[in-house]
Amino acid sequence: MTASSVVSRMSTILALETSCDETAVAVLRGQELLASEVASQTAAHEPYGGVVPEVASRNHLLHLPRLLDRAVASAGVSLHDVDAFAATSGPGLATSLMIGTSAAKGLALGAGKPYLAINHLEGHLLSPFFGTEVQPNIALVVSGGHTLLVEVKEAGAYTLLGRTVDDAAGEAFDKVAKLLGLGYPGGPEIERRAAAGDPMRFALPRTMLDSRDHNFSFSGLKTAVRYLIAKLPPDTMRSDETRNDLCASFQATVLEVLVRKTLKAAKSCNAKVVTLSGGVSCNKALRREMQRACERAGLGFLAAAPAMTTDNAAMIAFAASLRFSSGYSSPVTEEIDPNLALVR
Repeated sequence: MTASSVVSRMSTILALETSCDETAVAVLRGQELLASEVASQTAAHEPYGGVVPEVASRNHLLHLPRLLDRAVASAGVSLHDVDAFAATSGPGLATSLMIGTSAAKGLALGAGKPYLAINHLEGHLLSPFFGTEVQPNIALVVSGGHTLLVEVKEAGAYTLLGRTVDDAAGEAFDKVAKLLGLGYPGGPEIERRAAAGDPMRFALPRTMLDSRDHNFSFSGLKTAVRYLIAKLPPDTMRSDETRNDLCASFQATVLEVLVRKTLKAAKSCNAKVVTLSGGVSCNKALRREMQRACERAGLGFLAAAPAMTTDNAAMIAFAASLRFSSGYSSPVTEEIDPNLALVR
């Protein structure tokens, strides 16, 4: 695929996304998103404090037929109008991935059309360019399961620069929220409380901030918060002021590491553009700090649209459309890969 691989004809792609706990269906024609349906399972997993694979797969089976019918009706197309069917084949939960890929393969076989297996991370990676031409960039993909720095030369040509060596940034947000008794998912609640807190009150470790590589580590930060909570008097910890300040200090620490390491990677690669995507990229403070840092460094900055930050099928359809326009398709015998890497 070349950087100019924008959809060259009005191909219609129907894509399914079931990598974790969101069920999603999208229909894309050329560069026009005709339909995008998402069913969240947050309420189903909240009592457990995290995603339960069996619960997720059962809910995919429940939601997918309804979302498929709704997306096709909203797009005003029939299944026979679809040129190719796509699904996320990894990474993700095995039992969840199987639901989407099996459905997409069945639809492709039934309609006699091609099937495309799409990497979930590539969907996030390309999402800032949705509907436009992909430019060379340094991409920060940051979510509950992944924290990656990638050099993107063109669509389909990626070099992994760095990744987390332990917890992903989003995972750290959720674990710290749980330590503070803030519920699940933790990211939005930490962001809300951080806006009312003092980010300078608590000094927390910026692990690997000055390392010579582009990797990240957030496990030590989570542990530091746990020890800090244990040291504070119970009455102090019960106050909203203290919890807000802890959230603000934690968030500021994570954001400083993400922003500074991304800018360092951009400088080392002589990049002109930085992109931001993944579930954590919906954090307004992260977007603001990254944009300011890029402006100071004379770099262009693009972030995925808010609707594209969490798991969705529109980004999978976009990645599939670029691959389909370059002649790519997958055998229906291709297996899912829960540990699928972006760069092999």
